[in-house]
Amino acid sequence: MSCAFSAVTMAQPNPLTTNRLSTYAIKLPPFLGSTRKLRPHSLSKSLPSPSKSLRSSTSSVSDVVKELKSNLLITKEEGLELYEDMILGRAFEDMCAQMYYRGKMFGFVHLYNGQEAVSTGFIKLLKKDDCVVSTYRDHVHALSKGVTARAVMSELFGKTTGCCRGQGGSMHMFDKEHNVLGGFAFIGEGIPVATGAAFTSLYKRNVLKEAGGNTVTLAFFGDGTCNNGQFYECLNMAALWKLPIVFVVENNLWAIGMSHLRATSDPEIWKKAPAFGMPGVHVDGMDVLKVREVAKESILRARRGEGPTLVECETYRFRGHSLADPDELRDPAEKAHYAKRDPIAAMKKYMIENKLVNESELKAIEKKIDEVVEDAVEFADESPLPPRSQLLGNVFADPKGFGIAPDGTYRCEDPKFTQGTAHV
Repeated sequence: MSCAFSAVTMAQPNPLTTNRLSTYAIKLPPFLGSTRKLRPHSLSKSLPSPSKSLRSSTSSVSDVVKELKSNLLITKEEGLELYEDMILGRAFEDMCAQMYYRGKMFGFVHLYNGQEAVSTGFIKLLKKDDCVVSTYRDHVHALSKGVTARAVMSELFGKTTGCCRGQGGSMHMFDKEHNVLGGFAFIGEGIPVATGAAFTSLYKRNVLKEAGGNTVTLAFFGDGTCNNGQFYECLNMAALWKLPIVFVVENNLWAIGMSHLRATSDPEIWKKAPAFGMPGVHVDGMDVLKVREVAKESILRARRGEGPTLVECETYRFRGHSLADPDELRDPAEKAHYAKRDPIAAMKKYMIENKLVNESELKAIEKKIDEVVEDAVEFADESPLPPRSQLLGNVFADPKGFGIAPDGTYRCEDPKFTQGTAHV
């Protein structure tokens, strides 16, 4: 059975800017602004053309990554698992939009629509003990790792049955059982946490000699984060100590309202890796099979003790930065271009054309997921709100701390706790 998709692009530049490099080992389809008409008009005038040194520069990566298979074959069971996970992510986020506009959710809510191939392609290859560190766009990462739709939806509703008892909300998903180490509201702040988790794994394996101490950590972050200091510091430490971590850049081309092409001197993020002595990989993040193939090798490298990998997944978010964003800054033609590359539609087409499944099997999955999401909403809506006594929970470790009385009870339970603050 041959794959309908083109081969994975490994350690090769993508056509972020036309004629950046003169030759490619694999011919790429038009992608990431390589079609000039899809670039913001202002950028075509304000951005200087790449210098000769940039056009001719290349960075080598390990032979392990160069030799990744391009024949992306999957079994029927694998295909159905991937499709179901992507459908779950899309349906869940669509329901979040409905609930947000109905006033069931508060604060900022950032949806993942369009980027499902990245979460599914990477996380479904992990073991339960492996760790995931996310960003503020974290709902689907948690779902892919196994956190129930009920627990994630309840957290978004601010209910006690949420994965953080309603105290984390949309941007701070955490689940100890599934080793989801948190969503992080500030860009870049999750990368040091992921690096620490990877160091913990290495320490347990090499120093404590614990059995099963070969867990892998995935650190997800966006293109805008790659201009932050934590990114470079942690790449350096991870490479220096050969930490079992994969840095996954979800390059959706926009950092809130700032175009990636406008904000970054060299927009090919994967090229930053060789400077730290680690492989840099570029992959089409709208294609779950390509992402999965890259993820498989980079995760195995980490598990074998061969160190970190930086993977740049070119993708695109179909909605605004958050549900409070009217999404007026992006060119409608650009959005239409990427809508045609919907990763779920592409996966469905691949499986049907290769006779892995039939339409009725996929419709059964879609119906099942609709019921799961509806159940999550009902469960979250009926769940209780956190009691006032939970306000200071998980804030102070010391029982004699400011928020907890000497007898172990929460001081906020004392009727006099807020005395004199009624005017606030």
